[in-house]
Amino acid sequence: MSTPFIRNHQYNVIKTQTEFLLKTLRTVADRKVLETVRFRAAANIVEAFDGLTKDQQQMLEQITTFETAYDFQRYLSALEPYLEPYPPITLKQIQKLFPKHKKLKVPDLQSIDFRYVTYLSWVDIATGRLFIVYPFEGQFIGIEGRITPTNKKGYCLFCNRHQELAFFTVRTKASLDNYSSIGQYVCMESHGCNQGITNTEALEKFILSARK
Repeated sequence: MSTPFIRNHQYNVIKTQTEFLLKTLRTVADRKVLETVRFRAAANIVEAFDGLTKDQQQMLEQITTFETAYDFQRYLSALEPYLEPYPPITLKQIQKLFPKHKKLKVPDLQSIDFRYVTYLSWVDIATGRLFIVYPFEGQFIGIEGRITPTNKKGYCLFCNRHQELAFFTVRTKASLDNYSSIGQYVCMESHGCNQGITNTEALEKFILSARK
């Protein structure tokens, strides 16, 4: 039985390196350049992980041996059984994270493929609020705030891709009686953001700051 060890953002790193290597193979003829790109791609993938076993590292480094689009697609498909899904979560758990919202609208959890989710989020269009649930150190963190479309493109804080952005503002408690707020530009569309995120550092930093 396959033991999952690849989180969604790490799988996105693998996909990104696969696409770049395939593009290079199609446009570069110099074998020395190709070999350099091959091993750089493998190194970038391995660097996205901590504590790989020897077998896991060898599995990932197979990327250096492929030539065709079909080879790369088979490689990505073969890694899917090793995807570590977003931790199981129930409707009640989500509702407990946002106790102020008695009629909280939550997406249909049964319809989500949690293998490809780094953070769970949804927008309540009626109130213009964005809700995010993120698993961190064995527990779920929930944050919410106002989401305002900007109608322009820029770089998302979470996935660092050039996308249609919204400004996400979260109210935080600065002290016992004082409140402040923090805001960042994020993707309007979280599904695409989850498909593009390759590093969780900025996402975690924002969520932990917003939780205070």
